[in-house]
Amino acid sequence: MSSSERPNVLRALTRGLKGRCPHCGEGKMYWRYLKVEPACPACGHSLSQYPADDGPAYFTILIVAHLFVAPLLLFPVIWQAPPLLMVPGALIPLGLLTLILLPRIKGAFIGVLYAMGVKEADQALHSADLAE
Repeated sequence: MSSSERPNVLRALTRGLKGRCPHCGEGKMYWRYLKVEPACPACGHSLSQYPADDGPAYFTILIVAHLFVAPLLLFPVIWQAPPLLMVPGALIPLGLLTLILLPRIKGAFIGVLYAMGVKEADQALHSADLAE
C-alpha cells in the first residue's frame, strides 16, 4: 500500500481491534500490554504519532458500564445477596472485562485516528492555550 492510500475507517478500526498496524495490518501494534510500538515492525509506519491519550479509557468505561454494570443492577440478586459474596463476585469479572477490552479499544481508537489522519503534531491546532 502506498503512503498516499489510507484504508477506510472500518478497515483501520478492525486492524486496531486485532492489535495490528492500521497501515499494513501485519505488524503488531503493542510491545507491552498498552505500550504502542514506536514503528510498525512490518512496514515501518510510525505508530507513536497517534495521540490516544484518555479516549480509550473513556470508551472502555462506557462499554463496560453498559454491558456489565447496568444489567447487573437490574437483577434482584445483587441487592439480596450478602455483600461479602457480591462485591468480589462483581468486581473480579468487572476488572477482567475492563483489562481484556482496554487494549482492543485503544487499538481501534488508534486505527480511527490513523484513518482520519489525526496526528500528535495536529494537537497544537486544537489547543485553546494557543488562542491567548
